[in-house]
Order: sequence, then structure tokens, then C-alpha cells
Amino acid sequence: MKALYLRNAALAAIAASVTLPNLAHAQQAEEQSTPGLAEIIVTAQRRTENLQDVPIAITAANAETLAQARVENVANIQAISPSISFRVTNIATSSANLIIRGLGTTGNSRSFEGSVGVFIDGVYRTRAAAALQNFLDIDNLQVLRGPQGTLFGKNTTAGALLLASASPSLNDVNGAVEVTYGNYDTLIARGAVNAPLSDKVAFRIAGLASSADGFFTDSTTGQSLNDNKTRAVKAQLLFEPSENLTVRLIGDYSHSQGNCCYATSAFIDGPTQPIIDLLTLYQPASSQQFLGVLAGLIPASSMTPTGRKLPARDPSKFEQTLNGNGQQEIEDYGGTLLIDAQVGEGTLKSVTAVRKFTVDQRDLDPDFSGADIFRYDESFSSRFISQELTYNTKIPALNAEAVFGLFFSDEKLKMGRSLPWANQAQFYWDAIFASLGVAPGTAYAAPGTWTTERMGGTAKSYAGFAHLDFAVNDKFNVIAGVRYSIEKKRGFFNNAFYRPIPTDVFTLLGIAPSPAYDATTTNKALSGTLGVQYRPTDDIMLYATYNRGFKAGGVNMDVNAAGTLINNAAVYNALPAAIRIGFFGNAPAQAPLNPRYKPEKVNAFEVGGKFQYLDGRARTNIAFFYYDLSDLQIAQFIGLRFTVLNAKSAKDYGLEIENLFQITDSLTLGLDGTWIPHAQYGKDSNIDPVLSDSRFRFSPKFSGNATLNLDQPINDNLSVLARVQAQYQSRQLISTATTAEQGPVTLVNANLGFKLPKTGLLIEGWVQNLFDKTWFTQSFPTPLQTGDQNAYPGAPRTYGIRVRASF
Repeated sequence: MKALYLRNAALAAIAASVTLPNLAHAQQAEEQSTPGLAEIIVTAQRRTENLQDVPIAITAANAETLAQARVENVANIQAISPSISFRVTNIATSSANLIIRGLGTTGNSRSFEGSVGVFIDGVYRTRAAAALQNFLDIDNLQVLRGPQGTLFGKNTTAGALLLASASPSLNDVNGAVEVTYGNYDTLIARGAVNAPLSDKVAFRIAGLASSADGFFTDSTTGQSLNDNKTRAVKAQLLFEPSENLTVRLIGDYSHSQGNCCYATSAFIDGPTQPIIDLLTLYQPASSQQFLGVLAGLIPASSMTPTGRKLPARDPSKFEQTLNGNGQQEIEDYGGTLLIDAQVGEGTLKSVTAVRKFTVDQRDLDPDFSGADIFRYDESFSSRFISQELTYNTKIPALNAEAVFGLFFSDEKLKMGRSLPWANQAQFYWDAIFASLGVAPGTAYAAPGTWTTERMGGTAKSYAGFAHLDFAVNDKFNVIAGVRYSIEKKRGFFNNAFYRPIPTDVFTLLGIAPSPAYDATTTNKALSGTLGVQYRPTDDIMLYATYNRGFKAGGVNMDVNAAGTLINNAAVYNALPAAIRIGFFGNAPAQAPLNPRYKPEKVNAFEVGGKFQYLDGRARTNIAFFYYDLSDLQIAQFIGLRFTVLNAKSAKDYGLEIENLFQITDSLTLGLDGTWIPHAQYGKDSNIDPVLSDSRFRFSPKFSGNATLNLDQPINDNLSVLARVQAQYQSRQLISTATTAEQGPVTLVNANLGFKLPKTGLLIEGWVQNLFDKTWFTQSFPTPLQTGDQNAYPGAPRTYGIRVRASF
């Protein structure tokens, strides 16, 4: 066992490197004639600095680095750093979650923002799903690890993801076109053109078109499932009337559609699986016939074949049988106005944004099976406006760099669901109730809409902040920052329609109709940072920081947020006495529950160092972190209900290390690893027992990336490009509602190509998951099927070719 552990640890250490090798090679602002690793410029403290001088754990990558790593959107972001991962399931607005150092929003909830803040061109995005669309004309990406309680304090208890678009240039006309084609009929075409209109005005426009078949195949029709098609455009106008004023206007629009995202793999079969399989293959004439087949008294062949086929049980086959013509449509658009003006001895920056983000899902199959039990329509709409002002200046008397700021945002949310029973629901529920000793036909599940739900709310945020970096001397700095936030939120739920039949299934199960509510909550919080940094030499920077992070509470916008049927006294008391006695033991009605949840808070301590050595050809950054969390927000799906829980306490601590070595002028090696020995909820009787005193979900004890990156000139007009990457994750829990695990996973990725620097041409072949490893990112209790679990698998082997031409 010890030898096996050592081999795995060695593999993990080797598997630790995609981050810095690529980005250091690609992040240089200009070509360097001197040997050594290129300088990496970041803006983590709202000013441009060398990454090695910033007392924050940061990962950065430019556009070419992202392309080489196949980070087309946030979904594959772990290829940039082993400390960050991403999960998404059926509807991105509720389930798209970023996790840094084991900490992040986990589970599904349409109610709250993520613990990792996403900022695109300085604009906060309330849902990580906004970064799930394919990146368009992105110049660079930065991942800030740890709570950003001051400068990026909007709900960033775990970290922040900063994306910046390529800016228009006044210098010359230039542009680029890139086409990628791969298996699963994947096609991504994008291009950008920059054009100066005068010596003060420049225009830039970029466009993207992409399409891809899903990895899953419908076992009956042979058609692909979870496919996607996207069209996007981004236009920018730059106006520089003087050296003291810059105005930049950005407008973007993205539209995507596809059959998404209900094709999953069977993970654990529950006791209802034989019922599901029979209904997939056959249509009963009556419940009596179906119950006779289940009892073995009547042959299954007596029923009418549906023509559907059972999917392969082997998850590597990526087969699924679903019902409905499920379609998803996403629109994301808005405008951003960026103004930089020299005012006095400093720079005043204004970021103004208006955004609209909508998701519509129609005729989808939320029982995740070939049995046609029920269908699903869901919509989500967010209108978001924000205004931020920052003033960067120097305070000579204190020998300090200072940033002062104000922030305001206003979001309006509108959501809805419609759920109809399908043509096999009655047979399924009669079988389930029969197993409980209830006569067939007691529960009513005839085809047709049984509920239409309306949900929504508002979220307003106000904040003021200040951040100062005091240079005590040329070796020692003190950093201090503070932010005061006020968060006001409202959430509501009501049934626009509920079928008025007292024996409807969810009524007999005691789940619905649940009580309507309209609730508000206000949170006020002081967050911030305090740190010191010390530079004993030019090549060494040591730091220690304390950060207080805050993530606002809110109102859970969901059908059962205020309770179930028994909490809806008017409806419950109106039920026939026989139903109240037979199904609920004549229990008395109860008051509605409080749909609000508390703010999440974290006290984060970090000690780290950034080192350069071997004449600048090697770089090592290391950080030790310790998080003490209270009221940690957990979104949990438990089969029929979406809940939001507050874990009273939790702790998360570990170590990160990033290494970059320039082996030759053309070859770099990076080794990055994240070790989290403890990431655990405290004992808490108020949360689900499956979570109490348990390890965080999606938090492996060790994650690592390793990359060899080659850029070898052959002659003045030809260079060979090659890249090999290994990504490793140890065992981890992958469900917020169960103890389901995914074992250790190692993925290998590779690229090989060449570029012609004088002509601006690049051709590269790539493969991801070279050895076609089958693994799962997240599992969940299958709706309506107690004891059954489905799971979302990671991508199988993909490969293709990328061609880029620039001018």
C-alpha cells in the first residue's frame, strides 16, 4: 500500500503544472532578448503589477495560453490551475458553480450568486453560467484565490475570476481568424478586426460561431443529445481625446441553443429501476395489466412495445433514452462603458454596465429516463445594472498606493416552471403506491399540466471600499483594506396554477401545493484585508495576509422554500378527512417555514512566498491557507426539493505550490499542486446528516497539473509547437445529497503543431483525455426514483485541429 501511495503521489506531483508554464511563456508583454522567464502582469490590486510582487495567490493566462489548453470557456478551467474547478448540471443558471481551494457554491439553487465572483471587463456577473459561453475576443484571464473582501468584495468568499477583452488599438489595422474542427462534429470559428478610425478613435469587432454534437447518443433514435450551437458578436469603440481621458464602449450579444442538458449516465440503480425499464420498453393498457407484469403473473409481451430501447449500462458508451423534444435557448447581452480620467494626482475609473441574461428550457425530461413520466419547462431571466467608481492615487505622506471605490448594482429576477404529467405517469405512480399498500387509481397522475410556478425577486447591493499599500521601506510593505456592504434582497413564490384535485400525486406525497411567500432580507457587513509583505532580495517576496470574506444571505426562490403541503394550512385543512387521516395521520397544519438563509462569512489566513532563481529561469510560488467559515451556504437537491442550508461552521486548510522551469530557451516545465488535507463541515444537527461532519463536496485532497511546453524555432520562418499535460485529482465526494464518490482520475492532454511567425499562420492538432478515461463530475438523486442516482460524466476523448491566421 505504501508503494502504491508513493507512486500515486509521484504521479500527482508530475501531474501538477499546466498553469505557469504556459502563461508565463504567453503572458509576456513584449519579446525579451535576455534569457529567463517572462514577466507576468496582473491587475489583482486594481493596478498593473508584476505577479511576483503581489501578495495574493494568482493564476493568469492570455488568449493563446487558453487556446492551447483548450479552455474555450470556464468549463475546462482546471487546465489552468489545479486549485480551481467547475461543475454544471441541467440548467446553468442554477447549477454552474466554480470552486477554489475546495470552497465554492455547491449544489443547485436559482437563488444566490456563487462564492467565486466572475468579473468580465470589470463587470460583476451574478451567475457563473455567464462564463460558460465560449470566450470571444478575450485577452487574458486571472484567477484570484482566496476571499477578495475589499477590491472584489461582491460575494467572493472563495476567490474571483477576472476576464478582460482585447482592447481596440489606435496603432494599426490588424486582426485574426481562427477555426477549430474536432470529433463530435465540433466546429468553432471566430475572428476579430481592429481598425483605427482616426488618431483618437478606434473600432474593434469580433464574432464567433460554434456548434457541437453532444457526447451522448439516444439509444432509440441514434441522434446526439446535449448538443449546442452558439453565435456571438462583440463590438468596441475606443475614444482617447487626450492623454488624460480614455473612453471605451463595449457591446456584446450571445445566443446559444441545443438539446441540453438532461442526458446523463446511470450511477446507482435504485429499487424502481425495473419499473423504469419496463415502461421504457412497453406501454401498458391499464395499471392492472402493468401490476400483473411486475408481479410476474402476466408476460411483458402482453403490453404494447414503445419502440424505445434501453441504454447501455456501461457509462463509457454514453447512451441515454429520453422523451420530449427538449431544447434550451440562452441569450446573454449587454453594454459596458469604461472611463479612465486623470483627476488631480490620480486616476478616476468608472465602470457602467447593463446586462440581460435569459435561459429557456422547453419539453425536457427531468426523470432522466426512457420512461415517459413527466416533462419540464423552465425559464430564467435576469436584468442587471451596475456602477462602480474607483480612484487610484498615491499618498506621498504615507508613501502609499491607494484605491478608493463605490459600488452599486441592481438585479431583477424572473423565473418560472411548468410541469405536466406524461402518458406513463399514472402507471408508474400506481406501481409505487401499490408497493405501499395503496389501491391502484388512488393517486391521480393523468396526463396534463399539474402545476405552473412563478418565482422571482430583486437584489440590490451598495458598497464603499478603500485599499492602501504602505511602503514602509524598499523591502517592507503593509497592506490594509476595508469594505462596507449593504445587500437587500427579495424573493417570492406562488402557483399560477395547481390542479385542484385532492388526490394528485404530490398532494398525497405531502409535497405540494406549498405555501406562497414574498419575503425580504437585508444584510450589512464589514469585510476587508490586512497583510504584510517582505522582499529580502529582488527575487524573493514573502507575505502574510488576513482576509474577511462575506457572501450575502437572501431568500430561497423555490417551490418548497416555505415548506410543503402541511405548511399550507388553507389547502391542507380543506383536504377530505379521509386523506388527512390516511396519508398524514391527521397531523395538524403547521406555519410556513422561513424561506430566508443567512450570510456566509469566512476568516481567511494565508502565508506565502514567491521566488525566482537560477538566473530567472525558475519560479516557485507557494501558499499556505486556513479558512474558518461560519454559516456556509449549501444548495442541496434531495430528489424533489431544492433547499438552501447554512452549515454552522466549517474549516478548510491546505497548501498550494506552483513551479515553472525554463529547461531550455524553447522548453518549459511546470509542476503545480494543491493539497487540502481538511475541508470539512462541522457537526450540525440543522443540516442534512449526510453533510454534518463530512468533507466538502468536489474537494479532492490532492489536485495537480503538469505540463511540458515546447516552442522550438527551426528557422526564421518556422517553429514547432508541442505540449503535453497531465491532470490528476484524488478521490472526492460528488453529490451534496449522498456520499457518492469519484475515485482518483488522471487525464492526459497533448498538442502538436507549427507556426510561421512571418505570415502569422499557426496550425495545431490537439487531443484531450488521450486515454479516454470515463469519470464523473457530479451525481444526484434521480427525481421521483428513491434510492436511484444519475451522474454527469466528464468529457470522453476529444481531438481536432486548430488553424489560426493573423495580420
